Amino acid sequence: MSSSLPSSNESVAAADLAAPDPRLARRARWLVLAVLALVVASVLYLLYARGVFEQTQRVVLVADDSEGVSIGMDMTFAGFPLGRVSRIELAPSGRVRILVDVARKDAHWLRETSVFTLERGLVGGAKLRAYTGMVGAAPLPDGAERELLIGDANAQIPRLLSDVRDLLANVRALTAHDAPLAQTLADVHEITGRIKGPSGALGVLFGNEADARRLLTTLDRTNALLARLDGLGAKADAQVFGERGLVNASRGAVDEVSGLLADTRASLKKLDAVLTQVEAVAANAKEGTADLGALRAEVESNLRRVEDLMNEINRKWPFARNPELRLP
Repeated sequence: MSSSLPSSNESVAAADLAAPDPRLARRARWLVLAVLALVVASVLYLLYARGVFEQTQRVVLVADDSEGVSIGMDMTFAGFPLGRVSRIELAPSGRVRILVDVARKDAHWLRETSVFTLERGLVGGAKLRAYTGMVGAAPLPDGAERELLIGDANAQIPRLLSDVRDLLANVRALTAHDAPLAQTLADVHEITGRIKGPSGALGVLFGNEADARRLLTTLDRTNALLARLDGLGAKADAQVFGERGLVNASRGAVDEVSGLLADTRASLKKLDAVLTQVEAVAANAKEGTADLGALRAEVESNLRRVEDLMNEINRKWPFARNPELRLP
């Protein structure tokens, strides 16, 4: 009797454990549905963020190689992502075609004159860029193919190393013991030593000390001759332009000649007036003749004075070639 009671209790407990709670099952289903909805929403949001549902325009970039380019890589314009690489394929010609999807709302920045570049730096990954110089040009059509300009800094390193090797080889050739540069430096050192010697730069210029001494002697004689010429010039200046020089004496004589010529001019004017009177009054011939004789005597006297003064000037003036002075 006592053994049958424990077996019945165990069967009841097993039945209670086997029967699920309907509320717990309902909560589990709702939790699973919520997780699935969250996953689906996350996937949809990621697709939306990636621009899957956005209308795009395709641009095909053609290049020789696609090193550094990957699917999903952004193409930037002025630092802003404008498109994304969707596919990379190899054309029958052996060139690479990079297909870039650009959003329709941003496609107006791409024009017929736009330039596309792929920049590969020494540090960091490659960068795909678009440049538009003329915003007013025609828009870039859908599916347009453009050449991709590649600027690879790594490609310049072998050329740079080659140039450095050539430069080092040239420097090594210049600094060799038997190089022309070494011989030139030796010649310069020798010339510097000769310049510091007794003959100085003249010895280097003429090649020997004898010619240098002759040149120095000639220079000394030239200096002495110039000193003598300076003395002669001073004496000639005093004789010609001094207080009793020829210039002052000639100036006084010229002043006297000018005075005599002025007197002669006045006498000639008087003679002209007398001749006019003679023509006007021909009847009074005796009186006019007497006046004419006196005037003639006065003119002859002035002419004699002028002649004497000219002789005096010719006697004092030493530089005249012809000592005779003719009057009209």
